[in-house]
Amino acid sequence: MGVRVEIDYEGKLHCRCVHAPSGSVLPTDAPRDNQGLGESFSPTDLVGTALGSCMLTTMAIAARKSGVDLGPMSASVDKEMVADPKRRVAKLTVAITMPASVDPAMRAQLEDVAHTCPVALTLSERTEVALSFTYA
Repeated sequence: MGVRVEIDYEGKLHCRCVHAPSGSVLPTDAPRDNQGLGESFSPTDLVGTALGSCMLTTMAIAARKSGVDLGPMSASVDKEMVADPKRRVAKLTVAITMPASVDPAMRAQLEDVAHTCPVALTLSERTEVALSFTYA
């Protein structure tokens, strides 16, 4: 089953993206270091956003299937760009913070799930992913 996203270019390097099933709207803008104003997520920011949110979501799904409520989790993603020779995402550094109460056996399972979430598996081997976990 596919999902459609409708995207309209609005000028001045801005796009309006609409998630067809829900009607949610997401604006994008070119980043400041690439002729834009940086007024919203850039398309490459969304790559990092997709990775971090996919990791958290799939870990929560795995925990739910095991009958575990993980409680609050968070992720921060730092994106590094290169031009070699064309501009691309070179590295995504993801730092995930989870509750200290997560059982050590469950931690290994969840970390594997994060490493193999659909977005991580979709990224090219040319994009380095550095993933760390903190249990606090």
